[in-house]
Amino acid sequence: MSDFIYVDNSNLYIEGKRVSAVVRGLAMNIYDAMNNRILDQEYTISFGRLHEFVAGTDQSQIARAVLFGSRPPPNDSIWTRAKEAGFELILEDRNIANKEKKIDTGIVAAMTRDAYKRADPEKDVMVLVAGDGDFVPAVRQLIEDGYKVHVVFWDHCAKELREAASGFTSLNSHLEYLRLKKRDGYGDRTLPHELPFGEENG
Repeated sequence: MSDFIYVDNSNLYIEGKRVSAVVRGLAMNIYDAMNNRILDQEYTISFGRLHEFVAGTDQSQIARAVLFGSRPPPNDSIWTRAKEAGFELILEDRNIANKEKKIDTGIVAAMTRDAYKRADPEKDVMVLVAGDGDFVPAVRQLIEDGYKVHVVFWDHCAKELREAASGFTSLNSHLEYLRLKKRDGYGDRTLPHELPFGEENG
């Protein structure tokens, strides 16, 4: 079995800051954090730990692990760290208003192309690390065509996306495991669990 992994970096990062804000008592609940734009600015995800979490330690099982994001300033080393952690990068320029564009459509394009050109629906699993409901049509189509699509995200992932997926893994209980720590390498190689990518939603 091989996994094809697609990560929406900004979606994961911003929503993780909201989850951390709730845990730290900066917001009453996730809806308070969302409605009032409350973020824990100290929370940052370790690319190394994220890669280990979604890909595991057996790299032979990974067909592709792609992280999608916006192109940073030339002196920003964030994407260097992501590449060192094992991610392939697909970066898009922000628009004139400094807003992210093309990320969701880029993920859908890559995921569907890989599914129909490279993946074996009998053996392989498509892993989507994102929580936006805009992914629902693509996920439904892939599942109707016999593919397994496992969603990994925070608890407040869009309900429709959770229900459309073959399976769902919440990141909330792994908030601290994923945190980038001072002098942290790329994780301690001890995974908190094994992701059940072959299981169906129950």
